[in-house]
Amino acid sequence: MNAWNPDLYGKFERERTRAARDLLANVAPSEARLVYDLGCGPGNSTHLLAERFPKAEIVGVDTSEAMLAWARRRVPSGEFVRLDIAQWRPERAPDLIFANAALQFVPDHHALLPRLMESLAPGGSLAVQMPDVLHESSHALMRIIATEEPWADRLVPVAKSRPFIASPEGYYAWLRPYAASVEVWTTAYFHPLESPEAVVDWFAGSALLPYLDPLSDDERCAFLARYRKGIADAYPQSADGGLLLVYPRVFFVATRPRT
Repeated sequence: MNAWNPDLYGKFERERTRAARDLLANVAPSEARLVYDLGCGPGNSTHLLAERFPKAEIVGVDTSEAMLAWARRRVPSGEFVRLDIAQWRPERAPDLIFANAALQFVPDHHALLPRLMESLAPGGSLAVQMPDVLHESSHALMRIIATEEPWADRLVPVAKSRPFIASPEGYYAWLRPYAASVEVWTTAYFHPLESPEAVVDWFAGSALLPYLDPLSDDERCAFLARYRKGIADAYPQSADGGLLLVYPRVFFVATRPRT
């Protein structure tokens, strides 16, 4: 159960890719020669980068071999490497480091971001988007259910170990000493989904994975049933019978000085 599921992740590809498009739209045009896509997943963001920078060398980095297999088929011209972002060090200075919905899984952003900025080529950019959902009902429910029996002893440490997402002001302060310019913004997306089951499917391929991994098959079913009921209670039914999943995200683009 500990592997990412490309089929499940891709069920909501249009919604997930929208944020990647919005991030890329705020990257200044350039003749990039080397671009890294950190946490490339099944290659939806890598495909956007290959279209935007057709002459560049595009390298995708991810920890999931299943995701990388999809990415290789989707972007045959790219290079794909299985590696943890926390250990990633580029052999050559890239012109763009792109991280769409990936750095939220990596701790110690106050140390990570300066390191990423210093690895860029002069004039290069770091472009990042992360879900900012800690206080949303979808994620609060995960933490609440984790405290219940029979799995509290295994899941409470998981709930407490979720990486910290800073404020936009915090990211600006960490990036500014290393950048010629920093843009930070937030966007709240409202995704129409057909049912609470669709919300479960959305997160079963991402944020729920750390909670489900330590459980037996029967426990996973019980956890998901409680989560599904909580979602139905937390998100009112819309006029068309579905619901709106609120999904805030934080974005920033920082550009290194040219000299």
